[in-house]
Amino acid sequence: MAKRPDRDNKRSQEHRSTNIDGSPRQRKPGTPKLYVGDAWSTRDRNADRSSLKQVRVTFVILAIVAAAYVAYLVLSGQADDFIRALAGVDPAWIVAGIICFLFYYVFGVLAFAVLAALDHDSPVGFRDLMSVEASGVFFMRLTPGGAGVIPSQIYRLTRAGLPVAEATALQSVRFTLYEAGEGIFAAIMLVLCGGYFLETFADVQILGLNITLIGIFMFAVKFVQVSVAILICLLPRPIMALAHAALRAGRALHVVSEKRYRRFHELVDTQVDTFARAFRNGAAHGGVLLAAELITLVQLGCMYALPYFVLRSFGLEADLIICLASGSMVELLVNAIPLPGGAGGAEVGFTYLFGGMFGWHLSAGLVIWRGIEYLLPVLIAAPCMGMRSASGESIYHRFTRWDTNLRRIARHDRSGLKRAQGITYRPKRTKEDEDLAAKSSTDKH
Repeated sequence: MAKRPDRDNKRSQEHRSTNIDGSPRQRKPGTPKLYVGDAWSTRDRNADRSSLKQVRVTFVILAIVAAAYVAYLVLSGQADDFIRALAGVDPAWIVAGIICFLFYYVFGVLAFAVLAALDHDSPVGFRDLMSVEASGVFFMRLTPGGAGVIPSQIYRLTRAGLPVAEATALQSVRFTLYEAGEGIFAAIMLVLCGGYFLETFADVQILGLNITLIGIFMFAVKFVQVSVAILICLLPRPIMALAHAALRAGRALHVVSEKRYRRFHELVDTQVDTFARAFRNGAAHGGVLLAAELITLVQLGCMYALPYFVLRSFGLEADLIICLASGSMVELLVNAIPLPGGAGGAEVGFTYLFGGMFGWHLSAGLVIWRGIEYLLPVLIAAPCMGMRSASGESIYHRFTRWDTNLRRIARHDRSGLKRAQGITYRPKRTKEDEDLAAKSSTDKH
C-alpha cells in the first residue's frame, strides 16, 4: 500500500487491468474503462459463485429461524402483543434508523477511500469502493462467519485494476482496523457503562451461565482475535513457523492430506507475508491509519445505535449511550456465533440486553431491528455490488483537487478552481486523418 518510487514510476505510465477473458493487458492512465454488461456480469457471477452457494444455504437457515420465531410467538401467546405493538409504530423514527444505517455504509466506503489514497496512482475509484463495501455488507450477513467477505472484496479490488497482492494488502489492513474497531468500541462502552451492566444483569443467566461472565468471555474472544491479527502484522516469521508446525502435525496424523498440506503451506506463506507487509507499509502513515480507525468507530456507532431508533419508534424512552453499549455487546455475540448474521445468537442477545427497555414491545422491536440491521442492508447492497468507476482519476488526486478548491473558495478566489480530470485519453491522428483534414480545409477555402 505504501508508495514506492520504483513502482510509482511504472504505475505513472500504465495501470494493470485484465481483459474480459481474464488475460492481462495494460491500460494507460485516463484511458476510459469500457464494460460489456453481459460479459462483466458473467465474471461477477463466476467470481461469487462459491459464496452464493453459501447464501442459498443461508436462506434455508433464515427460513427455519423465521418459522421458529413465528411458532414461538403463537405458542407463547405474544402474537396479539406483536400486532398491537406494530400498529403503534411511528414510521418517522424507522426512517431515521434506516438513514443511520446508510451512514454506516457511507463511512465504510470513506474508510476504504482513506486507505486507498495512500497509493497516489491507484486505479480504484469511489464507485469501485462502493461495490467493495456493499459486497462486505452482503456476504457478512449471508455467509457463515462472514466467510465470503474477504474473497469477494479482494476480487472487486482486482476488478478495479489492483494487482492481487495490493488488493489483498488493502483489504487486510481494512479488515484489521475493523476488527480492532469492534474491540476498541466495546472497551470504551464497558468503561462508560460497566456499572449499568453489573447492576442490571448481575443475576441474569443464560443456560445456567451468568450473563456478565458471558459478556467478559465475548470481549476476551474479540481481544484474542485482534491480538492475533496484530501479531501476524508484527511477527510474521514466528507466526508462519507455528502454522507450518501445525500443518506438519496434521499431515503426520493424516488429518491433512499431502495435497492440502502443500496448498495451505503456500497459502500461509503468501497471506501472512502480504498481510504483515501491508500493515507495516500502512504503519508508516500513522495519521492515515488513525483517521481510518476513527472513521471505523463512527461507522460502528451507526450500526450499534439502531435499537435507539426502534425504541423511539414505539414512543419509549431511550438512552443513546446505553443503546450503543448494548448494541456493541450484541455484535460481539453475533461474531461468536458461526452462523450467517449470527442467526439465533443475535436474537438471544437482543432479547436479554434490550428486553427491559422494550417491555411488551420486545417481539415487535426485535423484528423491526432485525429488518433494519439485517434484511434491509442485504437488499440495498445487492444492486450496489455491480458498481464500478469509469474515470481514470485516482482517489488521492481527487482529495487533493477538492482540498485545493476548498482553500481557494475560502479565500474567495474562484478563478483557478481545478476541474475533474475526467477521461484524458485521445486517439493518435494517423497520416490519413491529417490528409483528410487538410483536404477539408482546402475545400472550405
